[in-house]
Amino acid sequence: MKKKAVLMFTILFVFAMALSGCSGSSSSSGSSKNEILFWNPFTGPDGENMKQIVDEYNKTNPEFKVKNLSITEGDMYTKIPTVVNSGKGIPDLTIVHAERIKQFVDNDMLTPYDDLLGDYPEIKAENYVPAGWNIGDINGSRYSVPLDVHSFVMYYNKELLEKYAPNALDDNVITFDEIREAGELSKKDGITGFGLTWTRPIFLSIYNQLGGDITSDGETPTLNTPEAKEALELIKGLVDDKIANKDGEDPGQLFQSGKAIFYPEGIWMQNGLNEAKNLNWGLTNFPQISPDNIVNWTSSHQFVMFKDENRSEEKTKGMMDFLDYVRQHSLPWAKAGQNPAALETLDDSEYKEMPQSFLIEDPELQKTLKIFDYKYNGFVVEEIDKLVGDAAFGKLDIDEGLEKAQKAIEDKIATNKK
Repeated sequence: MKKKAVLMFTILFVFAMALSGCSGSSSSSGSSKNEILFWNPFTGPDGENMKQIVDEYNKTNPEFKVKNLSITEGDMYTKIPTVVNSGKGIPDLTIVHAERIKQFVDNDMLTPYDDLLGDYPEIKAENYVPAGWNIGDINGSRYSVPLDVHSFVMYYNKELLEKYAPNALDDNVITFDEIREAGELSKKDGITGFGLTWTRPIFLSIYNQLGGDITSDGETPTLNTPEAKEALELIKGLVDDKIANKDGEDPGQLFQSGKAIFYPEGIWMQNGLNEAKNLNWGLTNFPQISPDNIVNWTSSHQFVMFKDENRSEEKTKGMMDFLDYVRQHSLPWAKAGQNPAALETLDDSEYKEMPQSFLIEDPELQKTLKIFDYKYNGFVVEEIDKLVGDAAFGKLDIDEGLEKAQKAIEDKIATNKK
């Protein structure tokens, strides 16, 4: 009987301690009392770079440590409305893409930073790349703090450039005319001139160079325009004239194997290219129609705070401490192939040696970074992704495609408003 009593007491004690642990360590915000729950979409190799930043911050022994949780992008954006509406499991800090912020604000899902910045005087416009900072200012309030500005630019094979377009970079800008000239020469040798990669930023960069934009007033989508048609015709012309790769060919493989001169891609792709054998590559602006109007498609990862009435002032201050730390310690993120938005990174000589830093070192090139921050950006790019490749490879009439895409966007916006 004595053994049974001891056993029963032990079980009850363990059970009580478990309950105590649960009640003391969790909250409706999805994180413990002294823990900042940080959601981000960095599930690829860049996730290790972000984990490094978080781990190094936690080693400083802050009152509120950061719990890093990387979630697949699609799943994360699906979960966000669910947890915010339920009031349970809300992350304290979240990285979202800049293009989504306006819609989150419209849906009254974000807490602004306005009342917090006074205690953090270095988190201010002067200390960040304008394209990344400005996107978070909506209706006079600050809804985000930028982590980076990541751009879609162009890689080139140095040996092939010297052979087929030796003077193309004399002005530091490669035009589509120069790409055509080089491609006409190189295709005789079985070398592709231009890789048709991610069609969305390729199209949007050209569209904006021609004076087009995806909205005229912040509400109405503008995709079916003469400028959009001209942009699609330019891309299709590269395919038709065998300057670009054929349908079904992998432009990345062509470039890595030394079979393509120009390879438009994101700055974040460089670490993968470094693994290619015998590939001597350079990095420059996205190709331009004219060197007088440079546009580099850009997006930005931004820190936001989703509304949570149970989040304490002390925890919020801990979150701001972390953001101020990131501002001063963004070099690991640059090593992921990104351009940190915090200008303090420019003081690091190691960063200045990184190929992508040219976009940030030159204040004039900072002005070329174009973020399409239309609140219905998601609806627009869904249709662009369907449209551009089919139009380029002759599977879809351009006029018909633009008309259908415009209507599809308008229908999605109308449904969203309901």
